[in-house]
Amino acid sequence: MSESNQSDQQKPVKPGKKELSMEQRMLLAFGLMGVVLLVSQFVLPKPPEKPVQKTETAEVKEPVEGKQAATDQQPAAAATEKVAAIPLAPIASHPASAAQEEAVVVETDLYKIQFSNRGAVVRSWVLKKYQDTLGKPQELLNRRAIGRTGYPFATRLRKGESAQVLHQALHQVIQSPDKLRVEFVYADAEWQVRKIFQFKKDSYLSEVSSTLTQKGQPKLHLLSWRGGFGDETVIGAAASQHSVHYDLGAGKLVIKDAGAAKEGPITDRGNFSFAGIEDSYFAAAALPENTEGFEVDTLSDSIPGLTDGKDELNAGIAVGGRAENKFSLFVGPKDTHLLRSVSPRLEQIVDWGYMAMLAKPLFLVLNWLHDNYIHNYGWSIVLLTVAINFILLPLKITSLKSMKNMQILQPQIAEINARYKGLSMRDPKKANQNQEVMDLYKKHGVNPMGGCIPMVLQIPFFIAFYKVLSVAIEIRGADWLWVSDLSRPETLAIRVLPVAMIASQFIMQKMTPSTGGDPSQQKIMMLMPLFLGFMFYGVSSGLVLYWLTSNLVGIGQQWFFNRTFHAAPAIKAPVKKKGR
Repeated sequence: MSESNQSDQQKPVKPGKKELSMEQRMLLAFGLMGVVLLVSQFVLPKPPEKPVQKTETAEVKEPVEGKQAATDQQPAAAATEKVAAIPLAPIASHPASAAQEEAVVVETDLYKIQFSNRGAVVRSWVLKKYQDTLGKPQELLNRRAIGRTGYPFATRLRKGESAQVLHQALHQVIQSPDKLRVEFVYADAEWQVRKIFQFKKDSYLSEVSSTLTQKGQPKLHLLSWRGGFGDETVIGAAASQHSVHYDLGAGKLVIKDAGAAKEGPITDRGNFSFAGIEDSYFAAAALPENTEGFEVDTLSDSIPGLTDGKDELNAGIAVGGRAENKFSLFVGPKDTHLLRSVSPRLEQIVDWGYMAMLAKPLFLVLNWLHDNYIHNYGWSIVLLTVAINFILLPLKITSLKSMKNMQILQPQIAEINARYKGLSMRDPKKANQNQEVMDLYKKHGVNPMGGCIPMVLQIPFFIAFYKVLSVAIEIRGADWLWVSDLSRPETLAIRVLPVAMIASQFIMQKMTPSTGGDPSQQKIMMLMPLFLGFMFYGVSSGLVLYWLTSNLVGIGQQWFFNRTFHAAPAIKAPVKKKGR
């Protein structure tokens, strides 16, 4: 929250190049590996890349200087007329303010929240049942942002108007005997404000309302949470923060990061079932009584980072948009069972990514194994990985047979290559060489890409597991043997799982039939385990455990296959003279 809406005018940090997500990096890495496998067997012209088309949702941008575009003025004016016609409950008929600043604490079984009557804001929101990466109770506010953005639930006015006087106002406090309801009231000659927070003893769901009038007239406003949200002790925490809302009209979840608002606040208005702010594992989401015309502003603030102190963009939001805002407020973990019990649509806030059709079922099976049988997520990952490998075994056997047959054909392929040795890539006869090789494969029923199938089969499950470990709070902090948290890399000086994964990859590489006679090709392929180890060294332990288990199962399957399957000798192709 800002001490004033004028903080929106703060010069934004010049953004650098947009970094690829881990999922995109993984796909790129596996794509490069696939290219190496293919090019090492055939040298073909590289096809041109198709440009990626980005789809953007319609959005209304508010200028930083408060100059409202004509297209935005009309809906705002219409909203003002509509709200003005609704009678508001009287706030105070006489001046109401406190003599001094006062701290108010609300404590439930799940929360410890500290309010301040200066601005009627939240100064601390702690989740008692969760800890940050430093082992301390999970504070959801970004302490480094307070000096620049103010505190959560500050009043935000529309059209760039300053709410500074409301941020400094000392509100009167009325707290219920059970300490679960807090009401803030302020009134002077111009402004009348009321904010009410109603909590429950054992629920992450509370009720919030805010009413604002200016000179007796209803005043449109929002309540904001700025400067970041969630576990700020995580390295790169800002990258995992987003504004989020569920558009009932479009039937989809809309997610925006801080970079989307780097040029100024972005306003979305519509029929939203919920809107709020999130990081990977926690969320604060408002569920309005009246979903029609609900408003959410996506905000961006430059805040010093945790490790190097350099400014980085942190996401923020403001919700409401009416003179009298009423909504339920969920602040807590993105636990699917919990979210579903609060609201069926709120479960949509857990974003399973574009592999959702695989990632979510994987999580449900993993969770079922943990809850009903294994009671440890590490061993559940191991068991589920073994099951996946045996389900895919028929396809892997087909691939292994193809690779074995390719190995038998290597002498004939070497003969063909020798006849065309020395030709340049542009020589038309080079096409004849490739055609002869393909005819040989076709004659013996060999799929030249068969050797890539085992790795290709693993990629979707790998990405799905990565997503599960990135968003499933159930696995956050889950231990396994020496691993203290499966959702993060190992904390040992030398990480055991990645090293074991490299060793197992080398063993499996040695056991796999070689499909190329070129020694240089085989040397390149032996570098693949080191490349994979480098790629895996900084990812979550659960993901490395998945790949390591896949390798160990693959070694067992390869050993069995090598002992039981014997390819029929290939018929030697007639030797053709070069150039014919």
